[in-house]
Amino acid sequence: MNEQQATKRAEEIIHQAVDGMSPKPKLERIGPAPVGACIARDDGGPDDRLQVSIAYKLTGVPGSKAKTLVRQARDAWVKLGYKFQSSDADWSKPFPHVNMRTEPDDFWMDAITGVVNRTTGEGLASIGVTSPCFSRNASDQSTADSTAFQRTQVDEHAEHLALAHSSRIYDALHVRHAPGQGGDGISAYQDAEGAYVHHAWSTQPLSEEETAQAMARGRTYFESAGWTVRQVLAEAGVPALIARNVEDESVAQVAPSTTGALRVAVTTPVAPGRSARI
Repeated sequence: MNEQQATKRAEEIIHQAVDGMSPKPKLERIGPAPVGACIARDDGGPDDRLQVSIAYKLTGVPGSKAKTLVRQARDAWVKLGYKFQSSDADWSKPFPHVNMRTEPDDFWMDAITGVVNRTTGEGLASIGVTSPCFSRNASDQSTADSTAFQRTQVDEHAEHLALAHSSRIYDALHVRHAPGQGGDGISAYQDAEGAYVHHAWSTQPLSEEETAQAMARGRTYFESAGWTVRQVLAEAGVPALIARNVEDESVAQVAPSTTGALRVAVTTPVAPGRSARI
């Protein structure tokens, strides 16, 4: 699979959900160009892979219909044999969300309602699809977005660890990540203490409720995986998580931002016995 094929398939999955909806929404693209670093990676993949992540707001319909659109997306995907990533949405809630995947090509998708007016129960539905990771080749390089993954010449073991930690944090947070932005991706730096690999990425903007739930899932993951965890005050005025892996001395940060997105960063020391710092 390459960028063009991944984009075509992602758009197909979105239209499989949207084209039969009533009332008929308009698709408003969220975020910049969709090609970026491989976040939902597996441990066996090469370090320079990419993936496509496409998301749309469903606009042009009353806010009271957001829940209905999410249910229709779920129904369309179920009819095609796609599988739930976890259990079905709790439809008793005013703002449910659905996380699913395709088989056998393993694209991940979600349909989500965000809060517009909590008093009246109005929401705004969005839908997104993330492709599996794929290798960049010569034909892709000319069309890949300038924010795509740029591999640095650093110790491969440390780079692998940082990306693996990012992948597990991504799975734990269980929210869609945003296309690459300035400062995202993997990099290397060195100071008086040693050399480090740093991997940074962001989620899509979340509601207050979604942020609280994702942060709770992140803390549960860190504690269950044996990381030491503490809270610090973030720019959004709410606590961020700082976690340290006692085995490889990586440090991870999950921090709410003023845009509503969660900023995630993992720093791993290249040489053993050196503590990473964020």
